[in-house]
Amino acid sequence: MANPSRIIARVAWILPLFFVGLSVHQTKVAYDLNDTEQNGTAATAEVLTVHQENRVDVTYDYISVRVPLPDGGALTKETLSLPHSIVPAINDRETLNVKVLPGAAREVVITEKIAETPIVSTQWRIAVMNAAISFGAFLLFGAGVWFWNRSLVRDGDPAARGVDAPDPEHPARQVVRNAS
Repeated sequence: MANPSRIIARVAWILPLFFVGLSVHQTKVAYDLNDTEQNGTAATAEVLTVHQENRVDVTYDYISVRVPLPDGGALTKETLSLPHSIVPAINDRETLNVKVLPGAAREVVITEKIAETPIVSTQWRIAVMNAAISFGAFLLFGAGVWFWNRSLVRDGDPAARGVDAPDPEHPARQVVRNAS
């Protein structure tokens, strides 16, 4: 029968793999945002709805926009996610400056400025920071799991070594007496 500690140590590799996957995903999000910002066509989007969660534990905020395209058509995005702190600044707006790149992974990015910074720049920075933090977590957890697996291979499972007899000198067996 396989040793449970070794099975758990090998399954623990899922956590570092999760973090590296999250880092790759956030890197792609940052790339896609930047690609649309750099190569997209400037346009003015009509704000259809603004959804803002007012709960602290749920911060999924988004807007719905309709963007007229140069060819006469229109592109509608039903859920364009936004950071929770940005939504109050655009809550009362009827139009927003955007860039559009039809067919891209992120077809619409908001270039409207809030305090001299375009919203897409804030989103890009958040994605880059998320990628960096996730990569750091991958390194930390990966090193921990690697050392754990290595110690199991080199030294074996500490629980399997067992104890032949109790150690009378162990500090837990010492009786502390108070001199009253």
